[in-house]
Amino acid sequence: MSLAGLRIVLVEPAGPINLGAIARVMKNFGLHNLVLVNPQCDPLSAEALKMAVHAKEILESAVVVATLPEALHGCVRAIATTGRVRSWEILLENPRTALPWLVEEPEKPAALIFGREDRGLSNEELNYAQRFVFIPTSQNYLSLNLATAVAICCYELSQSVEQRQTQTLPQTELASLDVVETYYQQLESLLLKIGYLYPHTAASRMEKFRQLYNRVGLQTGEVAMLRGILRQVEWALKSQRDSENL
Repeated sequence: MSLAGLRIVLVEPAGPINLGAIARVMKNFGLHNLVLVNPQCDPLSAEALKMAVHAKEILESAVVVATLPEALHGCVRAIATTGRVRSWEILLENPRTALPWLVEEPEKPAALIFGREDRGLSNEELNYAQRFVFIPTSQNYLSLNLATAVAICCYELSQSVEQRQTQTLPQTELASLDVVETYYQQLESLLLKIGYLYPHTAASRMEKFRQLYNRVGLQTGEVAMLRGILRQVEWALKSQRDSENL
């Protein structure tokens, strides 16, 4: 079991010193895949490279994309980190208990997502993750530096891999996030057609469906079955309309 294939995804990082520190800690724990979503600073700046010390190659090979879905392309598991309790209903987990789930299928791409230094991830961005990690800190000072948060998670992941190397774990063939996202779009379209959803409330209602399916952990065959049901419903609706127009 290895962490080599795990992606560390940073959304709009703004601090070059943080980027350098993150590259360094990634190399400390055997992670190499850094993905930057719309970075707000130069990852190859002198400050970033100096802070990276002997991990400059991680910054040099970092993948830069415009959106979070691009960063998660092909991934079957994704955990997002959040620094505050959200108003909507999500289960916030401790890194030690949640992060091992990311490496249960080491041959499949997975991602650990971190938000902006000043405001973290938006609710919309959190929708792309299946599980959510909150790092508990002292009530006297809740704010946690981005590079520190990455370091804590990388350490917990490395400990998990070390503990599991002698174990045989049951593996689940989860559907890729791209495939599940296509299902969500198809489901939303159908629910709008039949009047279950309304345009002004569709986003919030679809969040509930995402949370439900994320708890289950859909497999590829299950998504295909669900999409087949949606296609059959669409066919039945069209057939009914056609017969009524005769």
